[in-house]
Amino acid sequence: MPFERVLVANRGEIALRVFRTCRELGVETVAVFAPDDAGSLHARSADAAIEISSYLHADEHVRAAREARADAIHPGYGFLAERADFAEAVTAAGLAWVGPPASALELGGDKLAAKRIAREANVPVLPDGAPEEVGFPLVVKAAAGGGGRGMRVVRSRAELPEALAAAEREAKGAFGDGTLYCERYLERPRHVEVQILADAHGAVVALGERDCSVQRRHQKVLEEAPAPRLPDRLRERLLESAVAFARAIGYRNAGTVEFVVDGEEAYFLELNGRIQVEHPVTEAVTGLDLVAEQLRIAAGEPLLPDRPPVVGHAVEARLYAEDPRTFLPQTGTIERLVLPGDDLPRAESGVRVDAGVAEGDTIGLAYDPLLAKLIAHGRDRDEALALLASALAQTEVSGVTTNLPFLRWLVSHPVVRAGEATTAFLVEHPPLSQVPLRLPASPWREPWRLNLPPPAPSAPPDADAELHRHGPGHAESAVAAPMPGTVIGVHVRPGDAVRARAPLVVLEAMKMEIPVHSPFEGTVRAVHVAPGDRVAGGTVLVELEA
Repeated sequence: MPFERVLVANRGEIALRVFRTCRELGVETVAVFAPDDAGSLHARSADAAIEISSYLHADEHVRAAREARADAIHPGYGFLAERADFAEAVTAAGLAWVGPPASALELGGDKLAAKRIAREANVPVLPDGAPEEVGFPLVVKAAAGGGGRGMRVVRSRAELPEALAAAEREAKGAFGDGTLYCERYLERPRHVEVQILADAHGAVVALGERDCSVQRRHQKVLEEAPAPRLPDRLRERLLESAVAFARAIGYRNAGTVEFVVDGEEAYFLELNGRIQVEHPVTEAVTGLDLVAEQLRIAAGEPLLPDRPPVVGHAVEARLYAEDPRTFLPQTGTIERLVLPGDDLPRAESGVRVDAGVAEGDTIGLAYDPLLAKLIAHGRDRDEALALLASALAQTEVSGVTTNLPFLRWLVSHPVVRAGEATTAFLVEHPPLSQVPLRLPASPWREPWRLNLPPPAPSAPPDADAELHRHGPGHAESAVAAPMPGTVIGVHVRPGDAVRARAPLVVLEAMKMEIPVHSPFEGTVRAVHVAPGDRVAGGTVLVELEA
């Protein structure tokens, strides 16, 4: 390996993941940390650690790399990982960039340009354009980012202005770019993505696909490889489309081409020009270390000539500090943390854990609440799910609320076990709802046609509906913050009449906006917060009277 020292321009789980591979290759590691993140596990785990003013400042990462005498920068995922200007700054400083070239990031990162290129490469895409052209339902998306940030589903014209404003604020906060676009929204597709590798010598290979359909807030919580119940013909079409798109933009290094699958049809969704959170499931079934492949490609080495075969099945669950019913982020200090298996890439137990925290660490509001990823690899899908269920049963976390009960419920759910989950899974099966003993043996579970109008679409799970489950006769008059956060909007004043479900206050945490709605029709008696206020979970925001 020509690199002697690699700086990881990131934090948490992905920084530790890159450190691990570097150590296996004999490469020294450099961590960076923001002033409010000095005590984090990744900062304690590298060979060297340097303070920077912000994870979002490209020049600070370059300065730190020079100061540490690193010869390469790995961006991880999130933050600046898909910023073309960051890639340019790294290479201009004479450092190796462990990622795709800036030109590919510009083309792939601009989702509108990416869709145009996909069309030219004969890769199917969903219609996009002005709302009146797309029709409803539609989804508003941030052109410069992903991960659910800057994304809103809109089912009527009346919802559009508020959705556009909120998506733009969120996109600016997360990516520094508020550019939006509208795209046709499919109510119940599957989310399937293809892992690719491309080298500097013109070789592009698709390593197989992952199913990431189980999502909350448009963010994935369960991923698996290969995708279950996917016809071979459709699988090959997805792999071919991913390679065609990568070639069309001159891609290099590791990346993911994402699709939505609706029946036998697949549509290009976006390119993620970075390592993905869910990359371990592909590593498990191919035997590759994708971070090592990234480093090899960045060093100019060619890809292996043959695509490795897919062996067995792998499933990953994401352990978050969040409420298991509402998925709202939570804060606190981890008092006890017990994780199964070990952190080796190919644990003999069949279970791998990629953690970003340790006992004693504090989970705050500033960063993503991902604590760890649990990955199980079995001979087949049933064994992988059984291993993951056992691993989750062994996991213990105290001191901060987590989604662990939800994950245990999820992997035992018969719809998930049957491989039939779509992106609407949590619409049709609210988190921690009663699980049927088995799915009914019915021919109607397979696709069929009925010449009747389709049912009205269901709304996605609503956090506030979980908080206010009763009508005005039972609802409390004090509306409290469901989580700690910063108040970024107050929509009411004392004396205002409000309808049920009307937005009262908007909170921001982890660069996500969470509206707090009125639990019933009534009148605002008092407002206790203003924009800019930081509030703890349970703080009274607004008082209402029916």
